Amino acid sequence: MPHRNAWMTDEIQALYDQTVDFVAREVVPHGDAWEADGKIPREILRKLGALGMLGLRVPESLGGVGLGPIASAAFSEALGSSTFGGFDATVLVHTDMAGPHLVNSGTREQHERWMPSVLSGETILSIGVTEPDAGSDVAGIKTTARRDGDGWVLNGRKTFITNGVYGDMTILAARTDSDNKYGISMFLVPAGTSGFEVANKLDKHGWRCSDTAELVLEDVYLPSDHLLGTEHRGFYETMRNFQNERMVLVGMGIGAAQKALDITLKYTQDRPAFGGRLFDLGAIRQRLAMAQAKVDAVRASMYHAAWLGEQGIDNVKAMSGVKAWGCEVVNEVMYECTQFHGGMGFMRESAVERMYRDARVLTIGGGATEVMLEEVAKRSVVG
Repeated sequence: MPHRNAWMTDEIQALYDQTVDFVAREVVPHGDAWEADGKIPREILRKLGALGMLGLRVPESLGGVGLGPIASAAFSEALGSSTFGGFDATVLVHTDMAGPHLVNSGTREQHERWMPSVLSGETILSIGVTEPDAGSDVAGIKTTARRDGDGWVLNGRKTFITNGVYGDMTILAARTDSDNKYGISMFLVPAGTSGFEVANKLDKHGWRCSDTAELVLEDVYLPSDHLLGTEHRGFYETMRNFQNERMVLVGMGIGAAQKALDITLKYTQDRPAFGGRLFDLGAIRQRLAMAQAKVDAVRASMYHAAWLGEQGIDNVKAMSGVKAWGCEVVNEVMYECTQFHGGMGFMRESAVERMYRDARVLTIGGGATEVMLEEVAKRSVVG
């Protein structure tokens, strides 16, 4: 539902409304087919690019719109109304999880080479950090990059890489200093590079329309101009974008939770039960009201944390807290909505059944709830 809040300007509200309208027209009618295919058509991503939506956070000097974190919060929330979490993830990995690394750390030459096609949707990005033995523990990655003449040779494995199957370039983290656990660098690895292969297209519980890969690197040679950012500083460059990743995951979850509530409110008001409507039962409508109150509270917390970031204020504690609590709330709301659909909530033809599955990963990806709570706890110590 369209809404206003204290953080949304007319420009941000227009962005939100335009995105909601876009997904209603261009995504919802086709999403079931994309779920079956396990793939988002490139055409739809190019349409987003043509509207400027793939460059909301990219500076105007690089061809983008030049907006701040609040724009990403609104964009992710609006995408969540699609009811297809895999579509939302495909877009947001490109725009807000991988793309910022190129924007923040790229050289002038890298920007000139890659940004036009990234903004248009011709070059779709993935972010290659997670490995079989290292997820939220970025410092634990084992993929290596060693100097070889004028370039680098990479070896290792990555897993759970969204956009890794059909995407065009992976922004990949590899260890370049074996004596320093934080000695990691970032690299631009185009699809099709010799030795860089999709070992497996992963079969997921939810986000079925997004492609997720296990990637293998066997003596992958990259020229020196494929190093992204400063050598050995990739860990810190990755940390720089973590709050943004956390925010858009909450955003897409809250957008989806609101949509699930809207669907469930209509269903319970139409569903005959016990001589009236399901919504007439106090136990039902009060639990739905509580779910709405929680969604409203998470939304406000997310925008507040986004505003802090936009003001240049450290928002790690605030964003980690809203990621931890907010994604748990999203799952609670999806549970309630599925419950109140009764038997229909268990059927694949029901949108809430899919949304329930899609929501589950939100407490895991982008920093598990437990990791986020530790970030809050570390910043809560007095003295």
